[in-house]
Amino acid sequence: MRPNNPGVQGHLYKLTVAYDGTDFHGWQKQQPPVSEHPELAHLAGTQGVAEGRIPMRTVQHVLEQTVREVVRERVAVHGASRTDSGVHAGGFFPDGTPGGQVAVFHSMPNTGRGVGWPADRGTETLRRAINSGLPREILVTKCEIAPQGFDAIAGAKEKQYAYTMVTGPDRPLWDRNYAFHTWYEIAPDKMRAACEPIIGTHDFAGFAQVNHGRKTTVRTIMGLSVEDEPIGEIAHPDIHPDTRPDTHPDTRRITIRVRGDGFLYNMVRILAGTLMEAGRGRMSVDDVARVVQEADRRTNPAPTLPPQGLRLEWIRYD
Repeated sequence: MRPNNPGVQGHLYKLTVAYDGTDFHGWQKQQPPVSEHPELAHLAGTQGVAEGRIPMRTVQHVLEQTVREVVRERVAVHGASRTDSGVHAGGFFPDGTPGGQVAVFHSMPNTGRGVGWPADRGTETLRRAINSGLPREILVTKCEIAPQGFDAIAGAKEKQYAYTMVTGPDRPLWDRNYAFHTWYEIAPDKMRAACEPIIGTHDFAGFAQVNHGRKTTVRTIMGLSVEDEPIGEIAHPDIHPDTRPDTHPDTRRITIRVRGDGFLYNMVRILAGTLMEAGRGRMSVDDVARVVQEADRRTNPAPTLPPQGLRLEWIRYD
């Protein structure tokens, strides 16, 4: 559901949603034919999908089913940003308010038969009711009535993603679903230097999957930073402090944060791979600047890093 229509009764509810994407097939609803997943044939035609189709476990599908049960209405839940399988959402704005994915749905006022969600029942009550039915990997952190004309997709002015990688001789155990591990030695200063030619308004085709499907690849990156911290001496809180750390003493966590007006398919994961190559000394600042200038993914030797290190932190609207 895009802009709410003032001629239509009811309200457009805006949800801020955090989730662990490890066990989901991404955000977007998917209904592939049973021939693609014969092991799930017993689900074909269930949960409101067409015969011969399978409802994959996606965040949007699970959230929509839960919202429908709460408001007792066949609403459609739409998200502001698609995230791939294994990608997470959640974080905080600079002022400390919770961020993450943004989802909206339109609900009619209560008709007297318990259908719909009238505004006087309260958005906090609605948030708690939805959370009570969601699996533990999803949490609605904020619920509000969207203003007239709100568009969750086109109205987004800025988005911030974080990509986390762990470097060291031992792969992480506790963070294995939330960080990409590399054995390479990485110099954060070289990564920071390589950020400079990326910031600004450019054609980012060199940082997008070849078949990205977008009409334009011009985007604006407002901010790009590299944070580095040692974590080798930090034991997991569930482990007795007298035991050895869960990671090697030389282990470090590097977090890339990128803020922009929009992102292409796999853009952040390719950008993170490019900065990693710069940190390894395999790409210079001039090499990164050349990738930006040439705007061709085929000329960018950097890898597309795995999804588990990626997290959508927040989406800002006017």
